[in-house]
Amino acid sequence: MMLLRLPDWESSGGRSPMIHRPVLLRETLAMLRPDRGGIFVDCTLGLGGHAEALLEASDRVRVIGFDRDAEAVELAQQRLDRFSSRCEIVHADFKEMTFVLSRRGITQVDGILADLGVSSLQLETAERGFSFEREGPLDMRMDRRQSLTAADLVNRLSEDELADIIFRYGEEPAARAIARAIVQARARRPIVTTTDLARLVATAVGRRTPRRIHPATRTFQALRIAVNDELSGLEEFLDQAVDLLAVGGRLVVISFHSLEDRIVKRRLRFHAGRCDCPPLPPGFDEVSGCPLCGARRRVELLTRKAVRPSETELQENPRARSARLRACLRLEER
Repeated sequence: MMLLRLPDWESSGGRSPMIHRPVLLRETLAMLRPDRGGIFVDCTLGLGGHAEALLEASDRVRVIGFDRDAEAVELAQQRLDRFSSRCEIVHADFKEMTFVLSRRGITQVDGILADLGVSSLQLETAERGFSFEREGPLDMRMDRRQSLTAADLVNRLSEDELADIIFRYGEEPAARAIARAIVQARARRPIVTTTDLARLVATAVGRRTPRRIHPATRTFQALRIAVNDELSGLEEFLDQAVDLLAVGGRLVVISFHSLEDRIVKRRLRFHAGRCDCPPLPPGFDEVSGCPLCGARRRVELLTRKAVRPSETELQENPRARSARLRACLRLEER
């Protein structure tokens, strides 16, 4: 496959040009503490920015990176080639992490990072169909080996099914009006491009969306989540991650919308021994665990509230504006 090049890619230190800045990089490194050395898993490798920083932090760091986007894998391999003896890149979904690591004889790791956002590569490449700002096919597949695309959803689902997806995954108040407009428009001709859909949504929403975001933002988010099944298995992944961490190991998760962040927050609280069950009976606490839901203290939360980007980072990288970082430390179980 040819190396993808875009006009606004930047060169850094003579290395392969990249089009992205790793989000919350300073905060991620502070939480993961790669200076300790050890095995670190980057579950969403993207173009390798976070992984590169981990590898640069210590020559005792080994990184195993996962990504289901073949183009991202190829570009990350180029970026991280100088670390080839300490870095392995796997073309796979991070939900397969435990299985893949076990095949390599790895049962414990020292740090895990999951950046759940869409990469700059995907947003900036019009043919991938992620952005309403660039005309391209309604695709949105992170893994192009799968067959389902956003065009399939838009042109095949019923009005009720579309409204449900747009409301559930986009938290869009005008979901019903948007779904109705889509069904009416596709009766005349199929909706096949990103700009066609964006204009259609903007018309259906009218002035109901705050001016600070594009009217199609929530709809595109919803379709992307549905196409890539992004929320399914997130809790199970977090359970896997806690199980894999060695005592003293650290987990960092960066999310970009409230649906993801809510799942991450609740599951990390669960592993910290906190739950929303009725008051526990005498004799039970965070260490012994909740007899109702099974929550028990296996981790210490390193972030009382989600960490947000600094004003400096937002000025340099506006796309970081919705990023939220949460982290925890694996404890020894009693």
